[in-house]
Amino acid sequence: MPKLQTSAPDPMVERLRAALGRRAFTERKMFGGTCFMINGNMLIGTSKRGLLVRVGKAAHAAAAAHPYASPMEMGGRSMEGYIRVAPEGTASDADLAGWLDRALAFVETMSPKMEAAKVAKKRA
Repeated sequence: MPKLQTSAPDPMVERLRAALGRRAFTERKMFGGTCFMINGNMLIGTSKRGLLVRVGKAAHAAAAAHPYASPMEMGGRSMEGYIRVAPEGTASDADLAGWLDRALAFVETMSPKMEAAKVAKKRA
């Protein structure tokens, strides 16, 4: 039996757009979800398995120690500096804001990267 394609929007995408507010960011399809970029650097993203949060290597262990958080894995390899947060860990707006603040604290220290215009959709 063929899989049915659903076009239901991911509610986390809307929550992240709202939480980012007036910041300049772009969105890119990555890791099976939508990633949010600031100055061309991945900040945070959605996934079927939870939120992907870029915290940097220095904050990795502390972030992974939070409830519902674990190191992000890709292809069986741990991605140091990236955390996966289960949906229970972002249930409230305060929880989501805390993860977004951790990601911003790291990504705002990074140099801007040039992005191909055709890859990302600019948000005002």
